[in-house]
Amino acid sequence: MNHFELFGLPNQFELDGGLLSAQFRELQKRFHPDNFATSSERDRLLSVQKAAQINDAYQTLKNPVSRAEYLLSEQGHDIRGEQTTMQDPMFLMQQMELREELEDISSSSDPESALFDFSENVSTMRKSQLAELKQQLDVDAWQEAAQSVRKLKFIDKLNQEVEKLEDKLLN
Repeated sequence: MNHFELFGLPNQFELDGGLLSAQFRELQKRFHPDNFATSSERDRLLSVQKAAQINDAYQTLKNPVSRAEYLLSEQGHDIRGEQTTMQDPMFLMQQMELREELEDISSSSDPESALFDFSENVSTMRKSQLAELKQQLDVDAWQEAAQSVRKLKFIDKLNQEVEKLEDKLLN
């Protein structure tokens, strides 16, 4: 049973987050190991395994990038954990420039404002890349979708760096 089937959801990129959460809570309730405390050793072990499967599936599906990776792997294009080098030099150059810009923010005259503007720019870039990814997945353009996921991973890593700088500036 794949992750989508586990939650009773269509096997597609776009999904109802509210329904995913509701199904997750329902499955968690039903298979929580505490419910099997007086059961046989085998049933307790199975409930722990099922609970772990439910948690893993939920974490995968709730995040658009990991959901796209999962969809790609279901189609035979497993890029999870790969070490493939990004093949888009323009994108890589843009990422290098953005990281340099991020490094300079803390020494700017108004770092909070500069960080806010930078964060908005990265957020817009992520939304645009997600829209492109959705279109690619809708037409089964798996190789292009894989490239978009790789780009989104770069963007998400940049977002993490933004959050670190924000924490540093606020503390």
